[in-house]
Amino acid sequence: QVQLQESGPGLVEPSQTLSLTCTVSGVRITTSTYFWSWIRQPPGKGLEWMGYITYSGSTYYSPSLKSRTSISRDTSKNQFTLQLSSVTPEDTAVYYCARSRAKPGPRLPRYEYDYWGQGTQVTVSS
Repeated sequence: QVQLQESGPGLVEPSQTLSLTCTVSGVRITTSTYFWSWIRQPPGKGLEWMGYITYSGSTYYSPSLKSRTSISRDTSKNQFTLQLSSVTPEDTAVYYCARSRAKPGPRLPRYEYDYWGQGTQVTVSS
């Protein structure tokens, strides 16, 4: 059974770096079939795809967030991590990790992501 679980601080101060980890069970993140994404949903807004990492460790980011985003992985722990730098209150959102077989991007429909974490609330505030 595949499961994804986000973890990290729920409160981050402005200008700091947000760091979240997605722990995956039931499948190896090095399995060639899948892409592993970070997606967020600000309050009152729709889902925003942020970026992904592939089974081989390649990454791709949303152009609007590219300068502040980094996704990495720890294959020994079967985890992948999001770092978002220089956060502002506009980065307040529920953050999700998700798996897809199709190449992720801003236009990939939600149903193309077959497994999601439960989401974790991150608030940016001093």
